[in-house]
Amino acid sequence: MKLDGRVALVTGGGRGIGRAIAVALGEDGADVAVNYRSDAEAAAETVSAIEKFGRRAVAVRASVDSVEDDERMVAEVLDAFGHIDILVNNAGIASRGRFVADTDPAEVQRVVATHALGAHHVSRLVLPSMRTRPRGDIVMISSAATLDHGAGGAPYNMAKAALEALAFTLANEERGNGIRVNVVAPGLVDTEMGQRLVKAVAGVTDIRSLDEGSPFGRVCRPEDVANVVRFLVSGGGEYVSGQKINVHGGRTDFR
Repeated sequence: MKLDGRVALVTGGGRGIGRAIAVALGEDGADVAVNYRSDAEAAAETVSAIEKFGRRAVAVRASVDSVEDDERMVAEVLDAFGHIDILVNNAGIASRGRFVADTDPAEVQRVVATHALGAHHVSRLVLPSMRTRPRGDIVMISSAATLDHGAGGAPYNMAKAALEALAFTLANEERGNGIRVNVVAPGLVDTEMGQRLVKAVAGVTDIRSLDEGSPFGRVCRPEDVANVVRFLVSGGGEYVSGQKINVHGGRTDFR
């Protein structure tokens, strides 16, 4: 899975799934740009973890739903590293678990803008550099929620469905440019966002209390997701594009 000489940009890379992915790519040899929106301390810790592998890493602040922020972020990454080979569109926020009839329109706009529109903006901005490289990879971090579209999650379900549509469209558009585009869709993951999700949807205050009823006796970990991403962008995933890999332990009855 060696990624020596390649540069990765991971949005939402300071914490949770994004941090696990950023660190894994650094461990495999990539230099990594760690995007964050507000938690500069967490992003700095992720950068430090990557640098321990002897790789270069930078933290870049940007709110991905802002075109202006995205333009500045990509320019900073290109200035720091010269090119971008791997983009992981991971940045996301949770919705509040309300039924459509009770959902604030502003919440829909905010969630869709973060997950789907932000990914569109960043993908568009990195493509000119990625097209010049021997190989490019874009990975969208979606959700197994798109398999059942459970009640009380319309903003999130809509956002992730749109993200997947973007991925499959890009896979068709960029194949001739040597760019692979894939989707990784976790189920419930043991992160701060996962904790907020189970509290909002099911009233669960400790996500680890769900271990016993989860596949293989535990809730999915961020590293489980990162391991799929690192395969897709490695030599082992060279002939994989336009695919969605669910990381839910084989369980589909989410609700």
